[in-house]
Amino acid sequence: MRGLSPNTLDAYLHDVGKLFAWCEQEGKDAVTLTLDDLQTFSASLYDLGIASSTHSRILSGVRAYYKFLETDGYIEQDPSELLESPTKKRYLPEVLSTQEVNMLEDAIDLSKWEGHRNRAIIEVLFCCGLRVSELVTLKLSQVYEEEGFVRVFGKGSKERLVPISQSAIKELHLWYSDRCHMKIKRGEEDYVFLNRRGAHLTRTMILIMIKDYARAAGIQKTISPHTLRHSFATALLEGGASLRAIQAMLGHEDIGTTEIYTHIDMTTLREEIEHHHPRNMKGNNC
Repeated sequence: MRGLSPNTLDAYLHDVGKLFAWCEQEGKDAVTLTLDDLQTFSASLYDLGIASSTHSRILSGVRAYYKFLETDGYIEQDPSELLESPTKKRYLPEVLSTQEVNMLEDAIDLSKWEGHRNRAIIEVLFCCGLRVSELVTLKLSQVYEEEGFVRVFGKGSKERLVPISQSAIKELHLWYSDRCHMKIKRGEEDYVFLNRRGAHLTRTMILIMIKDYARAAGIQKTISPHTLRHSFATALLEGGASLRAIQAMLGHEDIGTTEIYTHIDMTTLREEIEHHHPRNMKGNNC
């Protein structure tokens, strides 16, 4: 578990907790479970109707738990080695067009103290493709304006450099003009984005804010801060960027994770053909 972020550790503990709850219900000891027991536990998750992605994540946490027990000598053999995860269904995440991102930003009331801060948040998410956890922990010392990069610490505290656009830098400067008049809590001075009490923001605050602006802008899609990350990647792909470049900017370990955006791009291409190709136009008999 070394090198994992606190959020990832919390997720593992929460997921392994489901195994412990099942053991208590079945009158079993987690340390002495066999592969058959774990397969029965996995089947119970399926019966509950848990999504395949969540199901896989829970089993990943279970494997990590047994690997720990084996490494530290609590068990001789890891019973989860042959435990299979359910087949993951590919899904196409919601994305916003540049026009819809503009609609989000236009819904912000700049007369309010947090107006420029919130515009900067949306612009940085869309222009840099950050995870919301990376945004709320972003520090002033990680923004290199002259070089045009931000230094980000992603999953597993892995560091990467992501280009930042001039439009995002402009919005940050407008926010900094308001930020400099704030009373900032001790220890929070280096965080880029602060709440009205002078402390750094939480992921929940960003989620609520973006959903509120989407509602105000009349955007019908179900969106979250992660939608702006998807929109960033999709815009890059549509603009001709390579999957490897997008993978590096998103901080994906596996290129397979990034390949979802090729499916989004192909969906867009198919829609364009259906709407604009002469063979698909109504009334065309040629």
